[in-house]
Amino acid sequence: MAIKSVSIRIEEEMLNKIAYIADYEGRSVNSQVLVLIREHIKAFEENNGAIDAGIPPAANVKPTRR
Repeated sequence: MAIKSVSIRIEEEMLNKIAYIADYEGRSVNSQVLVLIREHIKAFEENNGAIDAGIPPAANVKPTRR
């Protein structure tokens, strides 16, 4: 599995808070964000069914709400 890099813009207060939580849990900010993303994907798939991992990047657009 390839590892990709993503840059995000985040408010300083939010970054400080996620850094606090990450430190409390013994993780880096990057690892903490990955935990949150994994949890969100798992919850989404439990409610909506598995996401097809073969979706091409060009299809990476916000879907309409159901």
